[in-house]
Formats: sequence, structure tokens, C-alpha cells
Amino acid sequence: MVRTPLTPEERERGERLGRLLREARGGRSMADVAASAGLSAETLRKIETGRAPTPAFFTVAALARTLGLSMDEIVERCAPAPV
Repeated sequence: MVRTPLTPEERERGERLGRLLREARGGRSMADVAASAGLSAETLRKIETGRAPTPAFFTVAALARTLGLSMDEIVERCAPAPV
């Protein structure tokens, strides 16, 4: 299966998500947060660094639950800035 290249907006949204997750993680280790969310540390690393800018919904939901974020907050903070 060939994936369509991401648009610049999708890449930027992935970078905003990564920043939000890093901020919410605070002093907790990447391995601890990933394990609590049922992910590998490498998956979390890819999301946080923007190398996986479009993670699956359930991955984001698990991270939100683990980090105490609401899905509404994630949407608000990761949406494109108004023009």
C-alpha cells in the first residue's frame, strides 16, 4: 500500500502534537509513559519528534488518557492557527 505524501499542514499538525505530548509528559520518562499507554517507547519517540505525524486515533486516545489530556484539548492545541 502506498501512502500519499503528507501536506505541510499535516506535518505541522504532527509537530504540534509532538510538542504537546512532550510538555504533558513533563519529567516522566518516555518509557514510563509509553508503557502506561500500551505503546513502545520508539512509537512515542516518533510521535513526539514528528516522524509519525499522523498516529492512529486510539494511540492518541491512549496517550491522552495516560497524560491527563482531554481529546478536546488535543484538537484545540493541534489545530491550525486561524488565518
